[in-house]
Amino acid sequence: MVCAQRLLKPRLDPLMARSLDESIVASSAFDTIAATYDDVFSESAIGRAQRSVVWNEMYRVFHRGQRVLEINCGTGIDAIHLARRGIHVEACDSASRMIAVAQRRAGTTDLPVRFRCLPIESIDELAPATPYDGILSNFSGLNCVANLNAVGRNLSRLVRPGGHIVLCVFGTFCLWEVLWYLSARDVHKAFRRLGRRGTEASLGPSATVTVRYRTVNALKKLFKPHFRLERRQGAGILVPPSYAASVVSRFPRMFRLAVEADRFFGRCPFIRSLSDHAVLTFERVEEDGS
Repeated sequence: MVCAQRLLKPRLDPLMARSLDESIVASSAFDTIAATYDDVFSESAIGRAQRSVVWNEMYRVFHRGQRVLEINCGTGIDAIHLARRGIHVEACDSASRMIAVAQRRAGTTDLPVRFRCLPIESIDELAPATPYDGILSNFSGLNCVANLNAVGRNLSRLVRPGGHIVLCVFGTFCLWEVLWYLSARDVHKAFRRLGRRGTEASLGPSATVTVRYRTVNALKKLFKPHFRLERRQGAGILVPPSYAASVVSRFPRMFRLAVEADRFFGRCPFIRSLSDHAVLTFERVEEDGS
């Protein structure tokens, strides 16, 4: 059973109602790939390379003894990794089967991590005794949310002033994607990220989600006045998107060079805007300092 179904509430405004409907559909879609997600992406060379960019940023802003909330945690890889570094983690996802995989991964260890089935749209239900030191959202969970204004307000309530949120979202112009699909004469997919109304993405047979590609400037406006963009990086500039895994097997040496080059180019203005994912770190600011 998809836990997002508990989101149905009366008298919602149209934008929120659409957001909740899409959340239910997305949860069902991700449930269908929960058993294979790690094999296809997380444990792939591309998945590990792109995740390393996010982890390096996590190391910079999250520290031992802190309390971190992870939203759209998927199969729990990031949450468990943080917990092993002595960080107390509460991790949420709307897909119950993803949460089940995460709980099996954690096993019976004494790691300071707790998983629960909770959609991003319902994080207003969280009521920690003290605000979190930070929040993590990895690999484009926020791209599947229609109403980010409400999410921004909820995140501001959950993070202490001076705390950080690390967001990994889809970039709006992935050079690899443009070249890949133009070579296949698929112009629609080549430039699908330029649309602002969202596009349907297939995760598998009968499993689709609506994905919205938002610019960095749009995200900065959405999270004002509660958050200030502190740092921006690109993940996946020369490293290709996951659907181009065949390139890695054909050219392993070039892929290793691409991984090393991305560590430099990921911070370069303009070049970083050509990446598959953008890693954005926001600082929670006092309301009168925005």
